[in-house]
Amino acid sequence: MTIRSFPSALSTAEAPPGMRLYAIGDIHGRADLLHVLAEAIAEDLAARRCGQAVTIFVGDYIDRGLGSNGVLKRLSAGDFPTPIVALRGNHEDALLRFLDDAAALDQWVYNGALTTLHSYGVDAGEEFALGGASRVRAKFLAHFPQEHRRFIEETGLWTEYGGYFFCHAGVRRSRPLHLQDPHDLMWIREGFLDCGQSFGKVIVHGHTPHRDVEDLPNRINLDTQAFKTGVLTAVALEGVERRFIQTA
Repeated sequence: MTIRSFPSALSTAEAPPGMRLYAIGDIHGRADLLHVLAEAIAEDLAARRCGQAVTIFVGDYIDRGLGSNGVLKRLSAGDFPTPIVALRGNHEDALLRFLDDAAALDQWVYNGALTTLHSYGVDAGEEFALGGASRVRAKFLAHFPQEHRRFIEETGLWTEYGGYFFCHAGVRRSRPLHLQDPHDLMWIREGFLDCGQSFGKVIVHGHTPHRDVEDLPNRINLDTQAFKTGVLTAVALEGVERRFIQTA
């Protein structure tokens, strides 16, 4: 696995003085790519010293890829080169709904739950045949570590640093950033992706897969479909500079 690093020509926002922000897009069960990107960030920190650094994960740690267990194990332990801020994606939202109500299994499966269940040793087909969605939920709860559940339950919906606002999916320009609807923060596409105007701060997000980073004046989309492409993307924000670091 190699790492690709490249700068942005844009400088439409500024990170807090003396602080470097890393933000990482949708991991979707690719624990292997998370490991590589963590090493790359450690190397970046050693090569470019800074006063303070933090990494913001914009959500969707689970589903689709085969290593959701490994991703949550690492992040719930805080095993990363910098302190982390973990935000909630729509896939974590679907998982939490299932933990509260077995009837939410269909929606979670639609969003790619089978690989997550498998990573925790749960054969969803076999368990469903034995006792339906309630049986799947019971088996999963028996195998899902409390620290992984706590990590997901404690994820935030948004955070902000300097001129940047971080969330999973996006925002509505008609609402103040601090008063966004939780569903929009985790699920929105229409009304956000097609907006070319300023949101007041540059929105750093994931959620909508794109072949390349969307590096725009008003938003940065970090979802490069890592589970399928093998490209997990981080952005480094320092002063007015934007740099991208990718597995490739």
